Amino acid sequence: MTDASFITLIISTASIAFLHALAPDHWLPFIMIGRAQKWSIKKLIFVTFIAGIGHVGSSVLLGLIGLFIGMELSKLQGLETLRGEVGLWLLIGFGIAYAIWGIKHVKHPHKHEIVDEKILNRKVITVWTLFAIFVLGPCEPLIPLFFISLKFKTAGILAVIVVFSIVTWVMMIVQALIGYLGIQLAKLEKLERYSHVIAGVVIALTGVFILISGI
Repeated sequence: MTDASFITLIISTASIAFLHALAPDHWLPFIMIGRAQKWSIKKLIFVTFIAGIGHVGSSVLLGLIGLFIGMELSKLQGLETLRGEVGLWLLIGFGIAYAIWGIKHVKHPHKHEIVDEKILNRKVITVWTLFAIFVLGPCEPLIPLFFISLKFKTAGILAVIVVFSIVTWVMMIVQALIGYLGIQLAKLEKLERYSHVIAGVVIALTGVFILISGI
């Protein structure tokens, strides 16, 4: 294979990863939860990155296993599609559950900004729940790229994994960071007590939008 065709594979992988990561479910949940729970910039970046590792890593693992056992492309894509639907329904369910908790928070707000053990545990659970959802959320475009990269053998597969991963992670973090900084500038003091409810509703609607539109 020529160097030109290998470069074409790299450019195609980067472009597909870029477009894939533009989907709002890749960054909007971090903005909304981060705003509601008043995350620091460092925590926002860390949580988004960790979720991105789980998101890409699960598809990489599935793709490598599929290649190793000789699974057909159509079967792998079908499995990824199923995972995607499960992941979206979990995202919707998470958004609804978080909104319901937010309503309870509005009815019984904390009088003081004291981080007690229950609040801390709830924040930790939220982060790990997001991580689990992103692990189940597949990178569907990555699977066909695996099969295309086979003509370049190990070098092609590794190149696809590295490029797709880096572009996806950078896109997720940059979009989440821009959105988070942007929403921080908005004057939302009157809506502050409803921030958890709004976050849950937006996350649920994001899942519904992706599910309906088929992005």
